[in-house]
Formats: sequence, structure tokens, C-alpha cells
Amino acid sequence: MSELEFTEAGSPDVGPRPRFTVETAKVLAEVAHNRQKDKLKRPYRDHVIAVGDALADFDDDIRIAGYLHDIAEDTPITRQALLDMGVSERAVSIIERVTKRLHDDPDDYQAGIRFIAEDHDAALVKIADNAHNSLPERVKALADKWPDKPPVTRYDDARPVLYAAVDVEEVRKILARVNPWLLKELDDRLDDEDQTDYENLSYEEAPSGTSDSRES
Repeated sequence: MSELEFTEAGSPDVGPRPRFTVETAKVLAEVAHNRQKDKLKRPYRDHVIAVGDALADFDDDIRIAGYLHDIAEDTPITRQALLDMGVSERAVSIIERVTKRLHDDPDDYQAGIRFIAEDHDAALVKIADNAHNSLPERVKALADKWPDKPPVTRYDDARPVLYAAVDVEEVRKILARVNPWLLKELDDRLDDEDQTDYENLSYEEAPSGTSDSRES
């Protein structure tokens, strides 16, 4: 299905739209991806549910977009169909932005990541997607299945771009829910980026947000 089909297909807007809840999105995701399998031949619905669950600390539009983040990529459901079901314009816009086949060059992964990172809400959804795809057990299983292929680093390369688009505490909330193993990587990256000369730092010059660990 082309971008035009996804954008325009569906019935015309008639009357008020029904209320579309987070729970409805979760059920729709399970049904829409029910028979699909990932590269490891595992139920793909497990991935989309994990991404939506990882966004539990955010508002309903972002959570709905999380559960439905691949619905425009992998199912025949159209933009208008989502709107007719009651999905908000904001949630649909997030879904469209994270849908690779709707990008100007779907084969340029890093360009797609930069495009996603231009939007705060879409970056949150993609961070959750990236984190679930980067679970240690999944990465190992992929390496075991294709031992002759070099490790895929595109997810690693995407994280700094996505993380820079949102607040670090938002990143922590997502990682804590879906992939806590990435928290150490995040902290190491923050340490590497911190150029403060702590050895010669006076009390008056202390960076905002830092405090003596002995304070109660």
C-alpha cells in the first residue's frame, strides 16, 4: 500500500468519532498483528505490546501510538480507518512519523531516525521500539541464528540521536520498563559527554542538579 493509500483511503468523516482508549489500542494491536512473526519466528504481537507497555508513564496518545506503531507498516489498516475508530490526529501523526515506508527514503535507516527525532513524541515511541529490539536475549538469538553475519549496529547508532530528542529522565523511564540493561549504557554515555572538570570545581561552580551525596 502506498503512502497516498494510507493517507487517503477510508470512508469520509461522518459525525462524532468514538472514544478510543489505550486498552482498545492494545487489543487492536494484538488482533492486527496476530498471525505475524518476527525474524526469530516469534509472535510479532509480543513486540508491539512490549513497546506500548514501555510507554506506560506517558499520556494516552503516546501509549496508543506505541501499541499501534507498526500498524501502518505491516497491516492494511488505513489512516482514515484509525481516525474513524477514534484514534486522535496526534496519535496518528506519531504512527505516520515512525512508519519507515512513509519516509522519503525508506532504505536510509539513519535518515529515518533523524526524521523521527525531529518530533519529541515520535522519538519516545521509537526509543521504546529500539529498546525492545535491543534486548540482550534477542540480540544473542539473532547472532546465533545468523553467525556469519556481522552484528547489526544500527540500533546502537540510532540511540544517541533519539535520546538527544527527549529529556534523559524520559529515556530512563522507558528503559527501566522494557530494557533495563541499556541503563548502564545510557549512564556511560552521559559520563562520556560530561566535560565538567570536577577535580578543579569550586562549590559555587557546581553544575545545577548535582549535590553532595552525604546530604540528607
